[in-house]
Amino acid sequence: MTTPHAPAQPTSTLPTPPRGPLDRFLRWTDARRPTILVANLVAQIGIIVTGGLVRLTGSGLGCSTWPQCEPGSFTPVYHPETAYHSAIEFGNRTLTFVLCVVAGLTAVAVWRQRERLTSYRVLGLVPLIGVVVQAVVGGITVLVDLHPAVVGSHMFISLALVAASTWLIVRHAEGDGPARAVLPSPVRAVAAVTGVLAVPMLVLGVVTTGAGPHSGDDEVAYRFALDPAHAAKLHGISVWFYVASVVVLAVLVAQAARGGSDARRPRRALVLVGAVIALQAAIGYTQYFTDLPIALVLLHMLGAALSTAVATNLVLSTRVRD
Repeated sequence: MTTPHAPAQPTSTLPTPPRGPLDRFLRWTDARRPTILVANLVAQIGIIVTGGLVRLTGSGLGCSTWPQCEPGSFTPVYHPETAYHSAIEFGNRTLTFVLCVVAGLTAVAVWRQRERLTSYRVLGLVPLIGVVVQAVVGGITVLVDLHPAVVGSHMFISLALVAASTWLIVRHAEGDGPARAVLPSPVRAVAAVTGVLAVPMLVLGVVTTGAGPHSGDDEVAYRFALDPAHAAKLHGISVWFYVASVVVLAVLVAQAARGGSDARRPRRALVLVGAVIALQAAIGYTQYFTDLPIALVLLHMLGAALSTAVATNLVLSTRVRD
């Protein structure tokens, strides 16, 4: 005896609403979030290099005004007196707009993670806010005829944004649980000291450049009332203090690893710091004894940005969030 089948119920066949451009854009940022965060860090470092090129070639006034390049024109007006300076300054300003786009993508990609902690989502807005601040400082720099103190503040803000962008990448890869230490307290204290000592090292590096012949203006060689040689020596002393703290930390991390601590992340971070320190030391002493060639000074500025990134990563490597 067979049981009659129940009549089939009609199924809903409502069409999926078409995705608009905004929806496709948001889905695109969601799918590429890690890539966007790395691109943001690369762009923050890259703008330091292009800004350094502007400073080292004395091209800061290649555009005579701001936000326009020349009165009545956003693009350079070439004449024999400007030579290549206008192209370099205008190129740096153009790359600033690229950085704005990348920082904007970062803000959107991070803020859309509504399930994450608010502190992490707010951190995602920092690069975009920083770019806006940098644009204002850049305008002030032109209006005050490239005063080295203002030029130096440009660099300080950029280094701070590199640190924030590095922190953002680390936080994205973590969970939002309470921070859990992976090393004993004394070792973490030394790691914090390395972060503190990195600040005067970077600050004195910027001051040394401003005190020397690469202050940003070809017509005025030395614009700080500082002896460039003394400034360089103070910078060197700060570097050696930083190196000493890193060496002490490396020894303590090795001891902690033998004691059973999970030191894989701190070890990797120390390797990166060691590599950048060695590179910076080689470039720094070579440029000092070869009368500061522009190419080496520019590489040293790139090294300062990399030093900021790896120093930040080192401090953050001593804890994890589950």
